Amino acid sequence: MTTNHHDELIKIGIKPFLRDTKFSHKFPYVIFCAPPFPTTDYPNDLRSAGLNWSGKGSFLFTSSTAVYDCNNNGLCDEDFPLVPIGRSSRTDVLLKAEIAALEAGGCVLRLVGLYNLDKGPHLYWLEKGTVETRPDHILNLIHYEDAASLSIAILKKNLRNRVFVGCDNHPLSRQEIMDAVSQSGKFDKNFNGFTGTDDPLGKKIYNTKTRAELGWEPKYQSFRQFLGLTD
Repeated sequence: MTTNHHDELIKIGIKPFLRDTKFSHKFPYVIFCAPPFPTTDYPNDLRSAGLNWSGKGSFLFTSSTAVYDCNNNGLCDEDFPLVPIGRSSRTDVLLKAEIAALEAGGCVLRLVGLYNLDKGPHLYWLEKGTVETRPDHILNLIHYEDAASLSIAILKKNLRNRVFVGCDNHPLSRQEIMDAVSQSGKFDKNFNGFTGTDDPLGKKIYNTKTRAELGWEPKYQSFRQFLGLTD
């Protein structure tokens, strides 16, 4: 949408274009992994991306597990019921974009919270120091590298109209995440704590079916393992 990060992309060997660029040919592999902001018509952006796909190879949209209708820290997998369209503008835009991708013959990868050492909820909470949300809310994580390797695994299968989930199968509460941060000794700042008591809970997401079909396993089996701790 902008040239803000083009220099960074060029340095790692990627040739960037603005989204309105017209190409003389189509591409066998297309992945759409832009967030639903600041664009004004996210589903149409998916349709536009699909127009650049040749129909060979694979077209993949990275969505979010926010579309699963669970907020009681319950178990959730690939087949769990979805939030009904009309209940939430946040999930509406994702679900409509998923529909656009699937109608084009593409696949959808619903990702949980992404992280590495320098990005993720743990960094946001460390910066805040004290956070007004409940500590027992369950989160699900996947390392950026693992989200990338899973995306590539799906693209290489040349599948059509399929939905997958990307997670590390080690759900953690907010408190457990920050306890691990403290135990790791990798961060200078101290976290004071969570003070909320009545905000919504989360979900425990597992992607056993995704792993079985694709033969994929994450490099970082859990957030704790990534930090050098035992589970």
